[in-house]
Amino acid sequence: MQTPQAACDLAAKKCVPCEGGVPKYSSAEAEAQLAALPAWRLTHDGTRIRRDWTLRNFREGIKLMNTVGALAEREQHHPDLHLEGYRRVWIEILTHAIGGLSENDFILAAKIDAVAPA
Repeated sequence: MQTPQAACDLAAKKCVPCEGGVPKYSSAEAEAQLAALPAWRLTHDGTRIRRDWTLRNFREGIKLMNTVGALAEREQHHPDLHLEGYRRVWIEILTHAIGGLSENDFILAAKIDAVAPA
């Protein structure tokens, strides 16, 4: 059973490369961890987490995507980035190698929260 961590503790960690073999978070574990990341929600039957923003304009949407893209490269953990309508951004995170959620996903979400607009 994964023990939930505070957002600041998650943000202080580094993502660890995953090629599989890591146990997925159960739905209950993911829900418990999301309590520390209230802007995120479970999607795809609990196998992904997602956060949405409606920004002022297209430029702000691109800026957020570029900021998150650079962060993802540093962490070597890459989310799915979406820009819809010119100013709606949404990000989904999962550990592709295991087809579900791992600690890396919550670390990246906490780091995104630290650099993204509220």
